[in-house]
Amino acid sequence: MAKTKKRLLELLAPAADKHVAFQAILHGADAVYMGASSHGARKKAANSIEDIAEVVAFARPFRAKVYVTVNTLVYESEIPKVESLVRDLYRIGVDAIIVQDMALLKMNLPPISLHASTQCDTRTPEKARFLSEVGFSQIVLARELSIPEISHICDSVDVPVECFIHGALCVSYSGRCAASQVSLGRSANRGECAQMCRMPYTLRNGRGEVLERDRFLLSLRDFNATRSLPELVEAGVSSFKIEGRLKDAAYVKNVTAHYRRQLDMIIAGAPDRYCRSSYGQSEITFSPDPAKSFNRGFTDYFLAGRILGERMASLRTPKSMGEVVSDPKSLHNGDGISFFNEKGEYVGIGVNRVEGKRIIGSKPFRLPPGAVIHRTFDRQFQSELDRPTARRVIRVDIAIDEAGVSAVDERGVKVRIPLDVEKFPAQKPMDPRKVFSRLGDSVYELVNFVNNLDPKTFIRASELTALRRRLVDELDRANLASYPVELRRKENPEALYPSETLDERDNVANSLARSFYHEHGVKKISPAVEVAQTTTDSRVVMTTRYCLRRELGCCLRECKDKERLKRFAPPLTIATGPHTFMLSFDCERCEMNVVSPGKESDATVSRTSKGWAKR
Repeated sequence: MAKTKKRLLELLAPAADKHVAFQAILHGADAVYMGASSHGARKKAANSIEDIAEVVAFARPFRAKVYVTVNTLVYESEIPKVESLVRDLYRIGVDAIIVQDMALLKMNLPPISLHASTQCDTRTPEKARFLSEVGFSQIVLARELSIPEISHICDSVDVPVECFIHGALCVSYSGRCAASQVSLGRSANRGECAQMCRMPYTLRNGRGEVLERDRFLLSLRDFNATRSLPELVEAGVSSFKIEGRLKDAAYVKNVTAHYRRQLDMIIAGAPDRYCRSSYGQSEITFSPDPAKSFNRGFTDYFLAGRILGERMASLRTPKSMGEVVSDPKSLHNGDGISFFNEKGEYVGIGVNRVEGKRIIGSKPFRLPPGAVIHRTFDRQFQSELDRPTARRVIRVDIAIDEAGVSAVDERGVKVRIPLDVEKFPAQKPMDPRKVFSRLGDSVYELVNFVNNLDPKTFIRASELTALRRRLVDELDRANLASYPVELRRKENPEALYPSETLDERDNVANSLARSFYHEHGVKKISPAVEVAQTTTDSRVVMTTRYCLRRELGCCLRECKDKERLKRFAPPLTIATGPHTFMLSFDCERCEMNVVSPGKESDATVSRTSKGWAKR
């Protein structure tokens, strides 16, 4: 997106349910995203229309946005259901829906704003421009991009660009992982990912020798873009997204509050260039620290490019690592700690007490010499987060004179109420500020009060109280009446898709999506894995910018140890349980492919039952 003089910056937080959404907004989120009752990429994080409507009502005073995910593939028979769902979301005032399936651009929908999900796998300016031209108002980029690549895309489009800044990482390009579907019949593109990347694998070389046994070879650390946030803002990113629609309220409170502080500092440093996309000051009672919430260790992934020696994976465990404990005395009764024993196994225990440097655990344990201790659960911190930890207020100025009461707030909302009350000669000095400063359970907080009443005028406190209540009600009504609604962008029928062919990983699962792509210049389309005919052919189930050879120190470009390179002679395979995959490496593109050797999937359905039948 072209750089503007003053750009709106949006902190976008996840919400498993309405209660988590409320906390995200209170702790500084400018927008939240949550799953609909169906067709969200986190099937376990679905929400009813009624609950989403409550979130919309809660967010409106702060002009915080509510985005709803409808970002799974849609089967042919489900098209009417999805149309009905989106109409309901539009009716309750949802600001936008996040989608993957291009069928939604062909459905009979109200003019609700559409965001292109990260499942669309947008990695190039050409793809981003196409999505903006066909009607998307915001584009979520792939997580694997570097800051220069992100900047190039931002400069290429005229819509806001959204990037992930924190949370779990998919090892495969999002939307292009079929490992779960092919292996277990659970489609990640249908919200049922079995997390094949978090399983332990044994790596063998072409001679069958074991190179790594029962290691979490595809399990990435968690993303943390804190140190790159100023560069992302400078690159042109407008929306900063926290991953975690399955996370609890404590996690969302902590991480949202952390990034709120970071973005506020950036805005404060350049107020002529940036401002928040919502309103209201969040007053937070704790010191946020992402290391105290669930994490597998942190990486900034590819933001700074490929850095020699920097590791991206959590090879020893997919579980939370928490924060490093440098001094056992900092531990408390009820904390949880973890470490790796002599066999390299992950051990987690509770802390009963600490005596000097000795930790008394909830069960006997032996700490190996030199072991690094991680605190995976901070009882005191959790206890603090279990309590109310934030309030968010809209600042308002109020003035009163003989003719009426007026108010203007930080949103720019203005109201005035005629002063039609009984007045009396003043028997004693009157201070109406005391009445108007008691804004009670409303979201408003008085900043300035101007009293232009004649000193001889006296008004009963009960009448001033009634005026105050009416003033608050009028501010609420005026805010709703002036709430800016962004409608769906028009589709450019002349826009051409960057490629003339689509393979099964481009996720065309219904006739509407197929028609959409044909209309935009695509000539050859293969059906999505989920709706393809049963096949025993080998197929690529993951493509990733993460390279296992590089992670293990044997990149063909970087490793100078010839004997080590010989040990990693192809073909390399990884196996977990009954599942074996081949690895292939495209060194020119710096990509790794995970390939299923070929077998029938119980979940593969016939083309006519779900995918290609005409409506």
